[in-house]
Amino acid sequence: MNTKKNLLLILGVIFLFSCKDTDKKHLENTAQVYFGGDIITMVGQAPDYAEALVVKDGKISFVGSSSEAMTVAGAGHQMIDLEGRTLVPGFIDGHCHFATFGAQAIGGQLLASPDANVDDIETLISVMKEWNTPQNRELTGWIFGTGFDDSVLKEKRFPTKHDLDKISTKYPIMITHISGHFAVVNSKGLEKLGINADTKNPEGGIIRREQNSNEPNGVLEELAAIPYMLEAIGPKSEEAGIKFFEAGQAMALSYGYTTAQEGRAMQNHEFLTTMADSQKLKIDVVSYIDYLFVDKYMNSKWNSKEYINKYRIGGMKVTLDGSPQGRTAWRTQPYLLPPDGMPEDYKGYPAIPNDSILSSIYEKAFVNNWQILSHTNGDAAVDQMIRTLKPLNEKYGNEGRRDVIIHGQYIRADQLDEAKKMNMIASLFPLHTFYWGDWHKELIGDSLGNKISPVRTALNKGVKITIHTDAPVALPSLMRVLWTAVERTSRSGKVIGEDERLTPYEALKAITIWSAYQHFEEDKKGTLENGKLADLVILDKNPLKVKADEIKDIQVIETIKKGVTVFKK
Repeated sequence: MNTKKNLLLILGVIFLFSCKDTDKKHLENTAQVYFGGDIITMVGQAPDYAEALVVKDGKISFVGSSSEAMTVAGAGHQMIDLEGRTLVPGFIDGHCHFATFGAQAIGGQLLASPDANVDDIETLISVMKEWNTPQNRELTGWIFGTGFDDSVLKEKRFPTKHDLDKISTKYPIMITHISGHFAVVNSKGLEKLGINADTKNPEGGIIRREQNSNEPNGVLEELAAIPYMLEAIGPKSEEAGIKFFEAGQAMALSYGYTTAQEGRAMQNHEFLTTMADSQKLKIDVVSYIDYLFVDKYMNSKWNSKEYINKYRIGGMKVTLDGSPQGRTAWRTQPYLLPPDGMPEDYKGYPAIPNDSILSSIYEKAFVNNWQILSHTNGDAAVDQMIRTLKPLNEKYGNEGRRDVIIHGQYIRADQLDEAKKMNMIASLFPLHTFYWGDWHKELIGDSLGNKISPVRTALNKGVKITIHTDAPVALPSLMRVLWTAVERTSRSGKVIGEDERLTPYEALKAITIWSAYQHFEEDKKGTLENGKLADLVILDKNPLKVKADEIKDIQVIETIKKGVTVFKK
């Protein structure tokens, strides 16, 4: 009898502890089940929806039916009701400049309507006067603003030093063009930069002059501007640097970024590594080092296919010309409206005039197996890229290289054929159709203007594509990018190349799985599949189901990186 009682006691204790272990496992279960909305997997050639998605330990562990999801998640999992909202893979911008998001977030906001309200020079001056406070000046030592657009300003001209001198003659001022290829400084700024009547134009850049005089008028183009931009609008203290970084990252998170690109890293690479070492990055950032800095940075530990604290170097960036809206893109045909002071046959100009120098830059990338991003806007720049890259492809082969054409605004159909032969990816820029579609037609004519960013032609030819914001050229709003690729409608409401439109599903692929492929990350990101990272975005509406014109108004409700919420509206 005593033996039987002892046996029952032992079994009871075992049962009690097993229950406690089960309860403990329930409490430790971190699995999350998303349900109750449109879950778009982005797998396949047509939209594919799932009832539920399970996230565990930062990865997707199941995508499919609700009943199976409950079993996979296990007892004690968390249920997350989408409440009719839409779940998609995290957004990956095909090309942007993450390191300068902070300058856009903090500097004087000079974007035109509808993003801001700087539609004339008088308003520009007013905005910058208001921004000019001791606290703001302390950040960089300059009064600075970003995003003015001469093509939209009522005066249809660049501001000059005379306009900026109305803001201040005591402190240096720099404002940057929406293209990122021009800057304007006041008289004090020219003095601080050491630019005067005797300063010669650098190769690949122009210092604009006063009429009938060699005195600078304050407008700096391309390589006469870009090196100074980093100096003038870069934070001057560790505290300011962190403030810039956090403001820029917060902006990216609010637009659904889970992977961002620094599309032309120079000295700012060092700051990004500092942020990575400090574990301040909440999303992945992949940098492409400007060719002038590859000897300095490419041999570091950061040049890797794997992220280190969410940061890595992806390859090399080479810029071959300027911007079409600024009329520095290098064309084979003259612009219909040349810039002030330029001849009738003005075609823009190259950033690297010597083909042999460019070839040697490219060859270094082939020898070291670096992916190449080539900024080419004008068709003459694309011609130069092809004639220098093609022999290297033949010499070294291009298997698995995935070199990328960035922007390609005026790329021709025959050039897309060559890109296909070289296995190149075209990261095109249909955002231009809204911001500068009308302007392009004035610059190059109606028929060519309709072919800017020819995404449909590229796809039809079998060229892999992505689309991008080029932020801070515009706000890093990937929903607006998606909308412009689908609608191709200009500021005035005109359709810019109806035949070049993407479907909403194709446009969504271009900022998810196709962009993941561009970055060699398609095995981890870009679709909602078992085993991939739980990089997710929750939208208030489904871009595949709303009217095309409503896509631009879709809001990011939540951004999730590796299963952790990093932004919630």
